[in-house]
This record gives sequence, C-alpha cells and structure tokens, in this order.
Amino acid sequence: MRDDQDVPGHNGLAPAERLLSRAADGATARGRPLSRRARQTQRSVEAYLKAGVRPRWMERVDEIDHGIRNEKQRLTRAYRALQEECGEDPAAFAERWHALARSWPFDHLNVLIEQHNDWYPIERQLPMDPRTGDYVRFAGRSYRRPVLGQHWILEHFPA
Repeated sequence: MRDDQDVPGHNGLAPAERLLSRAADGATARGRPLSRRARQTQRSVEAYLKAGVRPRWMERVDEIDHGIRNEKQRLTRAYRALQEECGEDPAAFAERWHALARSWPFDHLNVLIEQHNDWYPIERQLPMDPRTGDYVRFAGRSYRRPVLGQHWILEHFPA
C-alpha cells in the first residue's frame, strides 16, 4: 500500500484535497476553470442534503394532484353506477347525487390543500405585493387551491 506522500507532485494531500486545491486555482478535472457561480456557491453538508431531496411543497403538490385524480376516478364510477340505478328518473338521480356529494369524504386531501395554501408561499419564498398585502401571483394565477366538497363535486359532475 502506498502513501500519498510517496507519490511525486501530491504534497501529502488526499485526493479530495487535491481536487479542491485545483478548483480553488480555477481548474477542474477537465482543465476548464470553474464558473463564478460555482466558485461562490456555499459548500456545506446542509446544502448537500438539501440538494438531494425534493422540497416539501413539491411533494405536497404531487400528493394533491394525485389525490384529486383518484377522487375524480372514484366519483366517475359512482356517477355512472347511480345513473344506471336511477335509469330514466332524473329527479331521483339528482336527489341521490346531491346526498352523495354532501357525504363524500375529502378530509385527507383538504388537510393537504390547507397546508399547501398556508405554507407554499413561504416555502417558495414568493414576494409580497405591497398594494394588496398578499403574495404575488405565481405563473399569472393564485397559488391557492380550493378545498374540495359538495360544490366541487357538483361543478365537475353536475346532477
């Protein structure tokens, strides 16, 4: 086993230390200088860990979108089944569909939506609009998502 001190030109430095010393001199392993941004980026354990994990807001948005897709599929099946049961009686269908819409549970999704509405602007560091006192719109629209309930069901699946 050889020691780095015995290898000419290594000056007793570990491989990572050699790489960093070359980077500090402006050269990378491929011989190109590091960009100004790369030289000024803070290198820490916290930054390393943060870079490898999706932000919570992104996970939460995916959970909400996936949950809404699942609920739409479940509601589509329930809607069709109720249509078949009621046949040609639209009044009976409307009455039963409204009752089903009132009792449909969205508790878990609504908790996620409320968390999103509370934390998204903070987690994304959205700027405040001084005129309105609210966060600036993201991509031209509000970041807020409506909570789900009877009104949402009847909007997407009218009786």
